[in-house]
Amino acid sequence: MKQEEISFDSPARQPLVVAYGMGVDSTALLIEFRRRGIRPDLILFADTGSEKATTYAYRPVIDAWLAQVGFPALQVVRYEPKNFKNYPPYHSLEENLLTNATLPSLAFGFKSCSLKWKVAPQDAFVRTWRPAIECWAAGGRVRKVIGYDAGPADLRRRNHAGDREDRDYDYWYPLIEWGLDREACKAIIVQERLPLPSKSACYFCPATKPAELVEAPHDELRRIVTIEARARPRLHSIDGLWRKPVKGARGATPRPGSMTDFIRQHQLLPPDEIDEIIARTPTALLTRGEVESWPAWLKTLFAGAATGGCAGCGPT
Repeated sequence: MKQEEISFDSPARQPLVVAYGMGVDSTALLIEFRRRGIRPDLILFADTGSEKATTYAYRPVIDAWLAQVGFPALQVVRYEPKNFKNYPPYHSLEENLLTNATLPSLAFGFKSCSLKWKVAPQDAFVRTWRPAIECWAAGGRVRKVIGYDAGPADLRRRNHAGDREDRDYDYWYPLIEWGLDREACKAIIVQERLPLPSKSACYFCPATKPAELVEAPHDELRRIVTIEARARPRLHSIDGLWRKPVKGARGATPRPGSMTDFIRQHQLLPPDEIDEIIARTPTALLTRGEVESWPAWLKTLFAGAATGGCAGCGPT
């Protein structure tokens, strides 16, 4: 992985590294840094390969702004899997789910899906970054900036994360320290005359709200149906990406536990297309050669499902 040269004057100075998610909070954080005269040494974006299309579309916007204000260019990192128990080999979180015929850990009740695909590749990059190496050699710690805002939801996430102080990192949550909640973050971005970024998440994130799913493009909806269909035989205690149904008590939006069921109920895709995708999606773990690559297989699957056939989609 090639990394750019970043100036670093003194190994005794604590390097400032921003974990940038390309969402509202982390974008407002960068803007507020500029306003307060704080310049990060490194800005990292961990790409799962399965972010929403709207997130990738924001990249040119933030790239131009970073150059304009003299901040370091965005450094994109990705988790690079090396060992595979099942086939075909995967290169994104979406492909990880398809290869192992499973769902994200959040769907099974775990707190986060981010350690493997977000935190690990950022830490791996920093371990090869000269300013960090020199700082650690001098006995210091790198300051990692996390963009949790001061709203109730992010405060809970911050409390769950704990201090996370270790030998190498000192974690800082400036938006919480400065009392800036999500609405304040949105106002900061608007005042900077930048477009508001979309929610930063994978398109199949179990934290997706029903209204967000309604707005999702068809390609992402088809992929959600495929992921749930492939994992369904192994779902013994949950219904799908949304785990369990929500009946709508206490003001909650009613929804099923399966995103596919919601997509069908709200006619976000034609029912025949949903049925064809489910019918043509293999549910067994695959052996070498059954599917050469997921991108090619998905392209054929969706083309066939849209026309009522799926010749060459692979095993059923």
